[in-house]
Amino acid sequence: MDLQELSKLLKTQLAHLLVSIPDAKDVVLDPDLMKPLDRVAGITFLKEHGVSKIFKLEPNQKSLPGCGKRVYIVRPRLVTMKYIADHINTEIAKGERRSYKIVMVPRKLHVCEMILESEGVMGHITIDEFPLELFPLDSDLLSLELPEFFTSFYLDNDTTWLHTVASSLVNLQRLFGRAPNIYAIGKGAKMVHELMETMFETHKDRKDKTFHIGQIFLVDRDIDYISLLCSPMTYEALLDESFGINCGMIDFDGEVTGDGKGTKMLLTSQDEIYTQIRDCHFSQMFSYMRDTAKKLQELENKKNNLQSVGDMRKFVGNDLRVLKQQQKLLSTHISASEAILKMKGKTDFEDFIKTEHNLLEGIENKENMTYIEDCIQKQFSPILTLRLMCLASLTQEGLSQREYKALKTQFLHSHGFEHLVTMFRLKKLGLLTEQESSQSSMRPAAVKVPAVSAKKSNFRALNRKLGLIPNAEEINLQHPNSLSYVFSGAYTPVPCKLVEQILTRDTLIGLEDVGRMCGGLYADVKIKSQVSSMPGPSNPAMKVILVFFLGGCTFSEITALRLVAKLHGYKIIVATTAITTSSRFIESLVEKVNR
Repeated sequence: MDLQELSKLLKTQLAHLLVSIPDAKDVVLDPDLMKPLDRVAGITFLKEHGVSKIFKLEPNQKSLPGCGKRVYIVRPRLVTMKYIADHINTEIAKGERRSYKIVMVPRKLHVCEMILESEGVMGHITIDEFPLELFPLDSDLLSLELPEFFTSFYLDNDTTWLHTVASSLVNLQRLFGRAPNIYAIGKGAKMVHELMETMFETHKDRKDKTFHIGQIFLVDRDIDYISLLCSPMTYEALLDESFGINCGMIDFDGEVTGDGKGTKMLLTSQDEIYTQIRDCHFSQMFSYMRDTAKKLQELENKKNNLQSVGDMRKFVGNDLRVLKQQQKLLSTHISASEAILKMKGKTDFEDFIKTEHNLLEGIENKENMTYIEDCIQKQFSPILTLRLMCLASLTQEGLSQREYKALKTQFLHSHGFEHLVTMFRLKKLGLLTEQESSQSSMRPAAVKVPAVSAKKSNFRALNRKLGLIPNAEEINLQHPNSLSYVFSGAYTPVPCKLVEQILTRDTLIGLEDVGRMCGGLYADVKIKSQVSSMPGPSNPAMKVILVFFLGGCTFSEITALRLVAKLHGYKIIVATTAITTSSRFIESLVEKVNR
């Protein structure tokens, strides 16, 4: 099963779209689509298919230069339609004659067409869509690159993007065969499953018995917010947190490269050194890189033992090129690791981690609250402070009313009252809530009308059922055997633990209580995965698992699922609406004010 088939299909569809517009044309790209399109096609591909110039869509643009044909490739957002309409109306007023095509990605929405109509430009444009849905970031990783899915669905209760998720999974199965077993964990996951079934029935897809994916797990992000808030401890997750990984690309500054210029690097399994270290716990990184450096040195020393011209030609033609490439990659990863250590050294990292772990274990509550208050008063990063506040609330299943009021008041005084909106959002999602006092529960029903309907945390019950916090002596960071190693043994990501439990049990029996706490656990099972007990040869496709995160996932969770695959002999492909970090997650909920 080659995920690059998806890229080939997308390139074919994009080529067909561009060729349908004859002659030279300019392309105006939504900034959010530049990296995805670069991974799928690239600038050279666009130029080969008649693209003259490429522009980035900017809010302050009123018009653009260029040739007589223009194609806008954009996300279907209302504000984006307004920007495009302003371009067109300005150019019409100037007397410029040009044909316009708006391509919405991944699909066109009627509400966007209404905006264009109200702006009076419908007579000057044609509208199309380009189904850029799931595309591969690596050999085991797919993404929709839709970071707005989380706030749209979980915060605003907007189900628009569910169609895109369902459509992407249906199209994936049309390419690789329909998966016989589907598990849905959470309400949103169940809705996606139902949409998928409707799509299959509507298009009357033939039920091909050949399939390459045996089981699909659909997982709601809101079943586990704690994984999003914990500090990552594996190399790949730390790279994303420290530098930001965008569509598999990372920008290293001059400090990392040592030349003052910086560099861009594609992080995939094609980089052998990166493949070996990306899932390592950070404490084990330098010993591995030291061993790798020794091996490369031994390879370099081979040049001193060359006996003939043929040996020399072979060394220069093969080994030397690989050696130089490996040395450069190793040097970059060592420098990146040192930069991460330096960044952590600038913050109160040890105390922060200690407080985080104490909150998870439910100990030293007074000291934890004192540390959070100190972070607020010293005006540490509001994002880091909110992470700890939310973690405290989730692990205690709500702060006491006194603690909630004190922390909220201090935070607003320290960072600004615009964060009242932030507090509202966090409370609505159940990230930062207060416990209901016994007195308030005794009030008349007419008085008990909450301002925000907050989701309740089930951390303690889930911990008891699934054993999310293992004993410290069980953790082996060098040769991990517990999924919690991604957080130094402090916590096990719930989605990964559930996937492991279902795969090893091959049944949902015994997980009923967990399912209720997660908003529902549903199964559509046509073939038992433990086919080894059945007569005849087992189907290897049943060992291929797709885990889809609705609302985003972290590299820590991806690493934990890779460990599940390794421990139990599966191939696990992770798909997600977007890859996120604790900082990006909190930032998406923070009210932004231009001062």
